[in-house]
This record gives sequence, C-alpha cells and structure tokens, in this order.
Amino acid sequence: MNETIRVRRHVDLSSIDLEMLEELFDREYRHLFGSWNPDAPYGYSPADIHVLAFSGQMLAAHVGFQRRLITVGSREVIVAGTGGVLVDEHFRGTGLGGRVMREAQTLMRGNSGIEFGFLGCRQDVVPFYESTGWVQIDATERCLSRLDQKSIIESHRGPNLICSAQRDSSQWPIGDIDLQGTPW
Repeated sequence: MNETIRVRRHVDLSSIDLEMLEELFDREYRHLFGSWNPDAPYGYSPADIHVLAFSGQMLAAHVGFQRRLITVGSREVIVAGTGGVLVDEHFRGTGLGGRVMREAQTLMRGNSGIEFGFLGCRQDVVPFYESTGWVQIDATERCLSRLDQKSIIESHRGPNLICSAQRDSSQWPIGDIDLQGTPW
C-alpha cells in the first residue's frame, strides 16, 4: 500500500480535501445522518486539525481534533476534543487507523497548551482506542446537543476516554465534565 499521512488545519483544507472528506464520511454515514458538513459534521463540533491518511490518491482514514477549554469538576482543562475517527471499510484491519491515531496524538503532545486528548465513543470501539494509548474514565458528561446546539445533554454512561498530551493521563482531574459546547 502506498500510504501517506498528511496534516491539515481546517482553514487550510482545499476543495479537493473537502470533497474527499465528504466522500469518506458519506459512504459511512449518509444513510443515517444525511450529508456531511465540514463546519458541523452531523451536528458535532468541527476539527481544527485533520490527520488524513491516503492510499495512493484515495483518502482512506481520518482523525480530527479541536482545541477547547472544558471544565472537569472545578478545574479548567484544555483538551484536544477528538472526533471524526474513520477508516474506509477497505482498509480496516490493516493497522492504518492506529497509525493515523498515533500521528494525531503526536500532534496533540506537540501543541502547546493541550493537556489531554478527549473523546467519547461507542463501547464496541473502546478496545481500538485503548490499543493506541487512550484510557477510559468514569464521569458524568454535560454538553450541548448535536441536534439543536442548544439543549443540554447529560450522560452518565460514556464511554469517555483520555490520552496524555502535555500532561500524563494519570493527572486527569476528578469530577463531572462539561464540554462547553457540542461533542466531537
């Protein structure tokens, strides 16, 4: 496989990048959520940074993250809210997802001020994240609804995971989490 990993700031995505992202996401999610929108992907918060993996000229995988100040208990914490993690079905099981995720984590660690990576996911993909260094945490999470961006959603069931960035994941504070916006 002729594999290339590229990093793009959201504001620097070309029209071709956007077309490829739309195709990747719509192949997976259009039947459930409609068309992908780069500035509000299915109602989730958009990424500031995109890690794009190509096989030849085909976009095969993506991980995005957005730097944001959230609260955990009584503390303010700067996270790389991570979302849009997707590997095209033809490349699943090849290790590509892990390589793209590790590149995203390297970027998080090199981005001054980002203390931790943060994400929420389905229970069935927790083992993938754990295999790349993410740690599951137990806390109540509050966020704005991705459906209307106004209603407050409170979740007790997670799963939520963190990874080390400027601080080790063992230093994650204890307390309820407020994402201060929509999830990723």
